[in-house]
Amino acid sequence: MIIRDFNEIVKTERNRVVADAKWTSVRMLLAEDKMGFSFHVTFLEAGSEHTFEYKNHFESVYCMQGIGSITDLATGETHAIHQGVMYALDKHDRHVLRADEGLIMACCFNPPVTGTEVHSEDGSYAAPAALENA
Repeated sequence: MIIRDFNEIVKTERNRVVADAKWTSVRMLLAEDKMGFSFHVTFLEAGSEHTFEYKNHFESVYCMQGIGSITDLATGETHAIHQGVMYALDKHDRHVLRADEGLIMACCFNPPVTGTEVHSEDGSYAAPAALENA
């Protein structure tokens, strides 16, 4: 059994802050935990806009707080994001995520991230080097 306290994690290296991207992600579970997915609580600053395309990962996201929108760049379709809304990027969907208000999101990645990833220019994370951690 794995027990982690969010309040303790934010005091350690497991809290990855990307100040220039206007978001903070607290990684509660990582690849090293060998759960087959990683789990994060992510905070997006009000007024921020992010283009992502997780070509090497599937992601599901649940909005715990805030208001924003997500636009599927393949279809142009935009969906409202607010508390209680979940979206899943089941086709590695390239998208724009906007935070009209600060957003607090619970996110799962498969395969799990290691915690050291940095978004590339296209908004993706590199493919995991070794999937045996998954």
